[in-house]
Amino acid sequence: MQPDDSYLRSVAESTARAVAAAEPVRSEFDGADAAVHADVQRWLTEHSADLVGLSRDLHAHPEEGFAEHRSVRQVAELLKRHGFDAQVGVGGLDTALLATVGSAGPHVAVLAEYDALPGIGHGCGHNIICSAGVGGFLGAATAVGAAGGRVSLVGTPAEEGGGGKEHLARAGVFDDVDAVVMLHPFSHDIAAHPFLGRRQVEVVFRGIAAHAAAQPFMGRNALDAVVATYQGVAALRQHIPSTDRVHGIITDGGQRANVVPERAAVLFYFRSADPGSLRDLARRIEAIAHGAASMTGCGVELTWDQNPGYLPIRHNDTLAARWAHHQSGRGRTSLPRGVVPEYITGSTDLGNLSYRMPAIHPMIALEGESLSLHTAEFAAAAGSETGDRAVLDGAIGLACTAVDYLADERLRTAVHEEFEAAGGAVDVASFLE
Repeated sequence: MQPDDSYLRSVAESTARAVAAAEPVRSEFDGADAAVHADVQRWLTEHSADLVGLSRDLHAHPEEGFAEHRSVRQVAELLKRHGFDAQVGVGGLDTALLATVGSAGPHVAVLAEYDALPGIGHGCGHNIICSAGVGGFLGAATAVGAAGGRVSLVGTPAEEGGGGKEHLARAGVFDDVDAVVMLHPFSHDIAAHPFLGRRQVEVVFRGIAAHAAAQPFMGRNALDAVVATYQGVAALRQHIPSTDRVHGIITDGGQRANVVPERAAVLFYFRSADPGSLRDLARRIEAIAHGAASMTGCGVELTWDQNPGYLPIRHNDTLAARWAHHQSGRGRTSLPRGVVPEYITGSTDLGNLSYRMPAIHPMIALEGESLSLHTAEFAAAAGSETGDRAVLDGAIGLACTAVDYLADERLRTAVHEEFEAAGGAVDVASFLE
């Protein structure tokens, strides 16, 4: 039986009305000289075929996280054709990439993702993220001489659950970077859309096997502990913020029905829009698991975050407004936060960097306001002409925003004042322990 879609249709209608009435995001800063922006746009337009070609190539050859060997080679080869040497394998990750241009001074990094999803390929549009990021770096590189400072391209593997950015941060790749910029394709143009923090925990219960008919009283049922935990988490959902999410699967429920299961396991993902709430959710799920172990007489072991957890994004609105300014020149209206329902979202490891330095993660629209991430329909759009347009528009937006950051000291000061007012840098690794 198919779910009733009346709620989704109502949301779509109300969102369309809100979008039509919304005021675009505006910036109070000047950024770099208009002539510099014009030169960047001209260069990227002239070389747009290279960027679109990269996007289409990645789309046709999707690779999952930490295995993006062909993808990162394609990026490195494109950079080399334009005169830039890239290091592949930085930060201890075989498919990470780093290229830098410029001298001492402020340092902004443009980020590229290129991992795909199993089964549906680039259903999250990372081919667009990568190609626009490469273009953003190349376009900004043409203006570094006029703007000063440095710009880097950082290829960050395995965003889809692998936490590549956190691995690279812990390896020191971002230690001398002052701000990071990237984009994400979506159903709407949005200057700053919330992404949730995300952690995962595997809970394994150990009981005592026994014949389920002859001597059940001699057993301790690990599956009962899993079921109690699953039900406890289901009850918890009533008492968490509406922005939070918890979802899980039973990964081991025993082997035979006539044997009391001595081992059973459940895997949970949980998400929150607030770092503090994310940490509280972890404590509450842990308490539920230990309670279930006590109820059933089982032992319990919790394994947290096989790969690093993700914090929610802390957006830098000052810098995002410069992105919105440049997108308006491409005929796009970047919406402020809250116009598109904020619960239509996911999680990203960019959140971890956003608590270390100012960061932006604007959304760039593909055609079709009903498009949903991580679907075959989104993958098709990411490899179509609408995806091609997003590559060029996004590259121009990232390049010009990066150059603004380097060239405009007043803007740069405001960006960092906003970051400090929001709490400043956080020891992310310790926070997630």
